[in-house]
Amino acid sequence: MTFTVEVLLKGHDEVVDEVIHRDGPDPGDWTDDDVREVLRLTLLSFDRVQNPDAEDRTVSLRGLSWIVTPVERGVAIAIEIPSGAVVAGPFATEVDTLTSALTRVLASPESDGPTVH
Repeated sequence: MTFTVEVLLKGHDEVVDEVIHRDGPDPGDWTDDDVREVLRLTLLSFDRVQNPDAEDRTVSLRGLSWIVTPVERGVAIAIEIPSGAVVAGPFATEVDTLTSALTRVLASPESDGPTVH
């Protein structure tokens, strides 16, 4: 599966696009672990734009303001954090399905070590 991550850092006018390739099931068949991994990849993409010289860090799925929104060819995950915003998608699934999965995943986040969010 391939999806696009669009990153906008606070104080910048330019949106940076990054294409993410991930092996796994189609979005309609995602488990909570798949959703957690998509969130992790999305936030790591944001971190690479914000800190291009840093190595990948552990992602914390806490303190996120997010929404699942319909877009052409599916839905997208939009996340706002203090240092900017990031949008990932499109994903071929339903708004309610992905919203429910994100709610579950964010209610029981898994992380340890230095974090990015």
